[in-house]
Amino acid sequence: MSDTARYEYFLFLLTVILILELLSRKLKLPPAAAFILGGTGLALSPWSPEVTIDPELVMVVFLPPLLMSSAWFTAWREFRKNLSGILLLAVGTTTFTTAAVGVAAHLVVPALPWAACFTLGAIVSPPDAVAAEAALERLSLPGRVTSLLQGESLLNDATGLVLFRFGVVAALTGIFRPLQALTTFCVVSVGGVLIGLVAGFLGLFVIRRLRDSDMVIITTVLLAEVSYIGADHLHVSGVLATVATGLVLGWHQHRDFDAETRLQSHAFWKVLVFLLESVLFILIGLSLRGVLGRLRGTPDILHHLVYPVGIVLVAMVLSRFVWLFASDGIVGLLRRRWPERFARPSVAISTIMGWAAMRGVVTLTAALSLPEGFPGRDLALACAFVSILVTVLVHGTTLAPLIGLLRINGASELRVIQSDENRAWIAVAEAQLRAIEEASRLPDGSERHPRLLEQYRYRLHVTRQYAEDTATHRPEEIAHYEAVLKAIGAGREEILRLHHAGQIHDRVLREMEQAMDMQEIEAAGHLGASEEKIV
Repeated sequence: MSDTARYEYFLFLLTVILILELLSRKLKLPPAAAFILGGTGLALSPWSPEVTIDPELVMVVFLPPLLMSSAWFTAWREFRKNLSGILLLAVGTTTFTTAAVGVAAHLVVPALPWAACFTLGAIVSPPDAVAAEAALERLSLPGRVTSLLQGESLLNDATGLVLFRFGVVAALTGIFRPLQALTTFCVVSVGGVLIGLVAGFLGLFVIRRLRDSDMVIITTVLLAEVSYIGADHLHVSGVLATVATGLVLGWHQHRDFDAETRLQSHAFWKVLVFLLESVLFILIGLSLRGVLGRLRGTPDILHHLVYPVGIVLVAMVLSRFVWLFASDGIVGLLRRRWPERFARPSVAISTIMGWAAMRGVVTLTAALSLPEGFPGRDLALACAFVSILVTVLVHGTTLAPLIGLLRINGASELRVIQSDENRAWIAVAEAQLRAIEEASRLPDGSERHPRLLEQYRYRLHVTRQYAEDTATHRPEEIAHYEAVLKAIGAGREEILRLHHAGQIHDRVLREMEQAMDMQEIEAAGHLGASEEKIV
């Protein structure tokens, strides 16, 4: 296929992505499931070209920006608060799943070396950050559950990849030193975090001196790639380096980025993440043809592939539940001794967390990167692809009904958030009024800005009224912003009329339109929040 043909096929894939996104919304399917099904359909069609995935290229192109985005928009306070639970999942669950799948694989395929079995376990053990983000985006879960799942998906790739590399080396050389593996894991993890912190703060040093939003956004993209590639060249965790860089930028964006840069960067990253995620899941589906091509010649496919893959899949799913429920049991025992230090375990929440572990790009690329001649390579490819299909298509599509069945939602936390928001708006209004009073007061006691002062006093009064009786004022708030949007629409039509009549310059149109767009975004945001509160 020529380069021109590749580009044309890529444009065709973008068209397919838009169609699949619309279908997923109409059918209320997780987008990841729709993309994988679409890619699989393309892969099985006779006229579709065979797509060969370069695992290292996929990791470098897709993983750093997606990890950066996830870390950037992570709630830092919740992440830090639940760090112990996140590490317990990211390290403990991944390691336990690796061991459980390795044992199961050896039992069902005794001829497979132990090292190859544990390598297979490392391939399928880490839930994917991309798949987790795609699945959790449209669900209403308690904040702690969301924080644990998102935090786990950010950190467990490092655990899985380190275990994978040790498994490959042990399988090819026949040598495995547990103490050396543990030491290397610590060095790789700590080294990755340090590289990420250095990259993040150096990036902030540069960003603070840039005055152009476009340059800042380009710098953030480069930081994602530089931290990942740099850490990889130093043989430490590129995953943790990128996550650490993203956390640093996300924490400092509120002071070091101006308003225009924040708005543009959020819009840029939202579009970029959508494109990367959708193309990635399409590629996973398209890779089916290559996997089927390798497996087509397998003799007695039922006993050599179907049965072992099924056992591995069951072990992968059950081991996570075993770890979670065992952890709950230990927490329950500790809570008897220190009830104030440990939260009450919940079977429903552990069930949700056990079911919410989707596999994705790391699993596929790890399996594809296995060297030719690796023991059980075909089995590993089959297990990787089936684990992605089952967890994304089955777990992803049934997660929302399961949450509804178990009656788990974030409604109580939403009420707390709304109360916090009301208090915060009162505090903001009071601070703004104090600033206006100070700026308006003249030495003779008169006011320089009496109308502005009156406006901010009224704003504080309305904010306090709304906080005291939110339910009564919500319809008024909705009506207010609907009227504001109608006024903005009328103003936009007027400037378009003036422009079409040749009475204003193009530059005037763009500047006025941008100002009205900002007003519309603010009003639409308030209107949407008000309607959510009523629901």
